[in-house]
Amino acid sequence: MSATEFTVDDLKRILHQAAGAGDEMGPDSAVLDSTFENLGFESLALLETSALIQREFGVRIEESTLAEDLTPRVLIESVNAQLATS
Repeated sequence: MSATEFTVDDLKRILHQAAGAGDEMGPDSAVLDSTFENLGFESLALLETSALIQREFGVRIEESTLAEDLTPRVLIESVNAQLATS
């Protein structure tokens, strides 16, 4: 799939596929700026999320990025930055 933008809705859908969660995520900046760990997502769920993003959008997320205090906003921005250069 050649998408041009990765949105909050895309992330919610993929998180739901990967971890059965994500529906509580909205455009609220408090949620977008909370770490995935604080939102209750474990590293395995983030690895699965990363794999689904790569499969669907052709964007590879480095494991080192997943190891940081990653927030939904940073993940969305990272995917979109890669999409813009592809």
